[in-house]
Amino acid sequence: MAVLKVAKLGNPVLRQIAKQLDLKELADQQGELQNLIDDMIDTMREEGGVGLAAPQVNRSLQIVVLEYENNERYPGESPIPLTALINPVLSDYSEENALGWESCLSLIDFRGLVRRSKSVTLNAYDREGSKIEKRATDFEAVVLQHEIDHLNGKVFLDRMEDLTQLAYQEEFEEFWIKKDPVL
Repeated sequence: MAVLKVAKLGNPVLRQIAKQLDLKELADQQGELQNLIDDMIDTMREEGGVGLAAPQVNRSLQIVVLEYENNERYPGESPIPLTALINPVLSDYSEENALGWESCLSLIDFRGLVRRSKSVTLNAYDREGSKIEKRATDFEAVVLQHEIDHLNGKVFLDRMEDLTQLAYQEEFEEFWIKKDPVL
């Protein structure tokens, strides 16, 4: 297993629509695709992220990994168990939404205020090729929307309504962290 190089904003792979995977490629548990998923998990953990999409490690494939427990960048959020998603699709976005501060391993020094749906329906496959269908809410719904945006060539900056709500991480911590967003 290895920590992969994270693509930064400006790398064209972040603006491409990622290729869907043939689920048969998941069958070889020692194969290249399973190794990529393991490397993505290692990279997400090493970089302190809560999610990572394959385009962020220079692979234009529809793979997302998630995991959250006590990350200092998002204190107090509910845990998300280690999850690998293949060909994920979101639907049934709730009309109820919230503003929240997001950051990204591909824009590591920035935080921005983004409006996201509070719940979504996820349809995907796990790393063994089994179907997943679930309703995700709150922080998990936000993380899913953020990561699946990467599969569609989007970054959180594209979702910001007001670019005056964009800050470098250091200034965010000094000037914004205690300020509640106006909904």
